[in-house]
Amino acid sequence: MEENIKINCQKACVNGCVLGDKCPNIEYREAASQFIQDTPLDKMLEMAEAARLKKMMEPPKWVFPEDN
Repeated sequence: MEENIKINCQKACVNGCVLGDKCPNIEYREAASQFIQDTPLDKMLEMAEAARLKKMMEPPKWVFPEDN
């Protein structure tokens, strides 16, 4: 059995974790579940709004194509 499983959870687990208890990111899943359980929706919305406002206040980031 392979211990170091490499998986792109963002793509593979869109509809739920595909590895179950073998997930290499299980501590993050548990922390996220605990956060969702302990945090009222109003507080989550406050946090999202604060992050949105912070992002809007940042100066623009310029992206230059790499020279070939």
